[in-house]
Amino acid sequence: MYQYMIGKVTEISSTYIALEVNNIGYQIYTPNPYAFNEEENTKIYIYEQIREDEQTLYGFKTKEEKEFFLQLIAVKGLGCKMALPILATGSITGIADAIDRENILYLKKFPKIGDKLARQIILDLKGKVHVDKSLPVSSGYEELVEVLKGLGYKDKEFSKVLTKIDNTLKIEDQVKEALKLLLK
Repeated sequence: MYQYMIGKVTEISSTYIALEVNNIGYQIYTPNPYAFNEEENTKIYIYEQIREDEQTLYGFKTKEEKEFFLQLIAVKGLGCKMALPILATGSITGIADAIDRENILYLKKFPKIGDKLARQIILDLKGKVHVDKSLPVSSGYEELVEVLKGLGYKDKEFSKVLTKIDNTLKIEDQVKEALKLLLK
């Protein structure tokens, strides 16, 4: 089983990316392929699904996103192809909050999730989904969080400054802004 892959994104489609690792191109289905940049080296957390007639790779930008995906597919009646759109259209913290508050209407807004499956998700996952709600991880700060952690900063140190940074800026500019705020 794969934990992650590091390689160059060579193709982006509406449902998957192609990741070249050691001259081999892997087709990896992701919740949001457009979160990746073509011709950029990246690290992708992988889940491999092996069935009798197919072998499929699913990829995620963060470990947290992968772990949440694994929790979702453990729900009776919810497979990989139904879990991906949930991750693509909702934030992890929002979904976890909806599960904890038993908000069936929120869960039913996702494709192919009806009343019965929404209740099953709540039954199986309530109290089991642990998301660090202090960090806005699913709102465009994933790469910045990884860079700041790589620089040795702790979650407590940079969680206060993340919301002050424009997540539409290039990652280099986000890092500069974060460092300015952290060094004040």
